[in-house]
Amino acid sequence: MKKKKVIFLIGILFLCSFGLAEDFKVSFLPVDQIEVGMKGKGKTFLQDDKFEEFEVEILGILYNWQPKRNLILAKLQSDVLERTGVVQGMSGSPVYIDGKLIGAVSYSLGTFSKEAIAGITPIQEMMAIPDSTSPKSSYAPRMKIKNHITSEDFHEMSKAYYPPPSSSIDGRLVKPLSLPLVFSGFSSRVFDKAKSFFSRLGFSPIQSGFAGQIQPKISPAEMSLQAGSPVAVQLIKGDMDMSAVGTVTHVEGNKVLAFGHPFYNLGTVDFAMTKAKILAVFPSLETSFVLSVSDRTVGRIVQDRTSGVFGELGKLPRYIPINANLVMADGETREFKVQVANDKFFTPLLVNYVVANIVLSEERSLGDLSLELRGNIYLDDAPPIQLQDLFSGNYDMAAMDLSGLVAAIVFYLTNNEFKELGIHRIDLDIGVAEEVRFATLEKVWLGKYDAYPGEIIPMKVYYRNFRGETIADDLSLPTPNLPSGSEYSLVVGDAASIQSIETSQYRTTGFVPRSLHQLIRLLNSLRKRNFIYFKIIAAKPGLFLRGEEMPNLPPSMKSMFSSPRAASTPPVEITRSTLGEYRHNIPYVFSGLAVIPLKIK
Repeated sequence: MKKKKVIFLIGILFLCSFGLAEDFKVSFLPVDQIEVGMKGKGKTFLQDDKFEEFEVEILGILYNWQPKRNLILAKLQSDVLERTGVVQGMSGSPVYIDGKLIGAVSYSLGTFSKEAIAGITPIQEMMAIPDSTSPKSSYAPRMKIKNHITSEDFHEMSKAYYPPPSSSIDGRLVKPLSLPLVFSGFSSRVFDKAKSFFSRLGFSPIQSGFAGQIQPKISPAEMSLQAGSPVAVQLIKGDMDMSAVGTVTHVEGNKVLAFGHPFYNLGTVDFAMTKAKILAVFPSLETSFVLSVSDRTVGRIVQDRTSGVFGELGKLPRYIPINANLVMADGETREFKVQVANDKFFTPLLVNYVVANIVLSEERSLGDLSLELRGNIYLDDAPPIQLQDLFSGNYDMAAMDLSGLVAAIVFYLTNNEFKELGIHRIDLDIGVAEEVRFATLEKVWLGKYDAYPGEIIPMKVYYRNFRGETIADDLSLPTPNLPSGSEYSLVVGDAASIQSIETSQYRTTGFVPRSLHQLIRLLNSLRKRNFIYFKIIAAKPGLFLRGEEMPNLPPSMKSMFSSPRAASTPPVEITRSTLGEYRHNIPYVFSGLAVIPLKIK
């Protein structure tokens, strides 16, 4: 009797295993064997608790509709699709004829269609997606260093590299089904900003919530997907979530094919692949869509290609952790833990929205705000980038400036042209004050205006803060080592004013670093808004080469550096050189400029 029970249990386990491995037995029907009028079935998840099966009738085949690519046209029918038409979120839904897989529902035809007519990507083209994790594409645009990048800036400088698919009515009959891009844990203001940007990339942003607490450990049986199941590409997880939802087309062992069209056609990627839960289907005369949430991570997406995405079950992606402490004016500290996808193209954008969302979590739509930032960006094989600055303004200006700084630094690191540089972790401490903290320069007083070389000159800097109070800071200035009778200038100003003077001095609009070491040094020395800068400039000829000043060079050295054999980039000859630069930290965002003439005794 016990032996019979054991045999019965083994049989049940075998049947279960066969069910889990169902896609192993699926055969394919090639395009050249598909004929008009053939009928089949498709399956997808339009509700959380069951598959939705739909009827399929082949209408025709668009041969070579893209170079060397075909598209199967079909009419879809079911009780749900009768009300909704083709639904955003069905991308990847498998279609079968006589039990043979022909491809994935992936394209819509026209707008305001009265029937559910779809384009099906042939399964042979999806199977041709490479399964190797080849090196990622080298994005690395040569960018001049600046301390603020917005999503609009990023869109402008990236569209030449990755032209976004259009999501508007542009004369094309056949278009990829937009992927619902689900935002959870985002304020309405940040979501509105992100929605505008991601819509232009071809996604359909939707604001939703979380699926519930994610279990840190799951069993091997749960690390599985089935054809027709909802699946998500997760870009952000933790206290916030951003995931693009589609459907699994085919599973073979640990290999997963989905979507039937690109996520964003990035090539080799490293994104989280998660299960998804469908909460509801929203019918629309324009385009129906599913409301869903991401669930457990079951693997990673490693290829994003024209015919779909390819994933691996059981292998986890690398995230970039962001740990942020938001210290409110009353002393309360709010902790945020978020992980963002590691990708040259998307990571800076994701960091921008995450940091802005952390700061704007208070949902204050009006009023003054000041944000004091301190933090570190830790790198795998290089010194960390230290963050320190003060941002102030009304509405969301301060939050956008702060998030733009962090995003800019992440952009330059992930897209540097010198070396693949991994970001290990980003730690941020942000102090919040519900007031503006501005100060403007009133005057600079010096104890004397002529002095001997090396002599220390007493100095007072007067500035007026946002409350109208005048503050005087006592400082000192060393006299440069110049010949008797020489004249020089002391420039006192804010970060932007000093940069403007340098632009004129070096006759350049910006500087592109020439090495990873120089890039990290530049990012660590970005000028801050809450510093007063002092620059000593004298009439001394020199060269500006590769971001470095070379003052008072002997003629032989100058000739050598200017030789085309010695420098791939021609140096800029300068007539005025910097003899010293100093800075003074104040608790305000500083603005102002003064140029004071001085003389050597």
